[in-house]
Amino acid sequence: MAHDLYDITIIGGGPVGMFTGFYAGLREAKVQIIESLEQLGGQVTAQYPEKKILDVAGFAGISGRNLIHNLAEQLATLPEVEQRLNTKVTNVIRHDDYFEIETNHGTSRSRAVILAAGNGSFKPRELRAENAEAETGKHLFYGISDLSRFAGKDVLVAGGGNSAVDMALMLEPVAHQVTLIHRRNEFRGLEKMVHQLEDSSVKIVTPYLIQKLTETGDQLQVEAKRMKTDDDFITLTVDDVVVNYGFIANNKDLQSWTVQPELEHSLVKVNSELESSVPLLFCVGDQATYLGKDTLIATGFGEAPLAVNTIMKRLYPDRRLPIHSTSLKRPEK
Repeated sequence: MAHDLYDITIIGGGPVGMFTGFYAGLREAKVQIIESLEQLGGQVTAQYPEKKILDVAGFAGISGRNLIHNLAEQLATLPEVEQRLNTKVTNVIRHDDYFEIETNHGTSRSRAVILAAGNGSFKPRELRAENAEAETGKHLFYGISDLSRFAGKDVLVAGGGNSAVDMALMLEPVAHQVTLIHRRNEFRGLEKMVHQLEDSSVKIVTPYLIQKLTETGDQLQVEAKRMKTDDDFITLTVDDVVVNYGFIANNKDLQSWTVQPELEHSLVKVNSELESSVPLLFCVGDQATYLGKDTLIATGFGEAPLAVNTIMKRLYPDRRLPIHSTSLKRPEK
């Protein structure tokens, strides 16, 4: 099984996992990316393909779909980086000088592992309102995969974080009317985006919480209650509702593995080199935690080279570490 011995196995094929694989390829590591979904992109592809992402250096704003497309093109320049899609890691076992990676499609070995699986499996926080389940997929949605679906419609967006604000602004030029409802008067989005929201045509309804959905013809009547009151209700009539209350994530898969890195609030604790409590088991992106960590895509992109370079220095101590990014040149063929 010598041909199955990788230098680095990256578990997770979201944007950070994709860039980690690319950078490891630049360092000429033997590397594989294992992704449980049928395509790369992780949560961005699954939930936010139309969302404008603002924290990636070099882009004034790029949609999630285009970001993943660009990352895929970048990764394609290194065809030797193996991609194993629709492959779920079922166990990781630490041996003396390698890890055994068990999946639903077989077993491989790797000298080091980088976890880049975000918060593990995830699902949107559901709207707890009467008739919400019956309207899901019909008039109630938890993401926007196709903006044209809402063209010319009256759309109610529920939520108060960055993603909810972004969704409302993203829908504004497409929909007939966008309303944003939030249970607090303050929004938790980036200041620039909140100010843009306040200057937009989006109607802001606060502090209200949706209580009931009632289908009437081709539209929905949305009943919402003012917070900290018992009988102060309003009714909004819209075509569709888009909810963004965040996600419920779990690391149950990780917790069932033989290797058990130290966790903090279900996240993997890492040191300044992104290494966990298990030697040569690293973690980057949203799944990693350390003092001062901020869960931005840009943060994960910065963590990837640190983890890869540390691994390569350990595995190949005689290799010269690139000092500048301009030193990372692939040999002419």
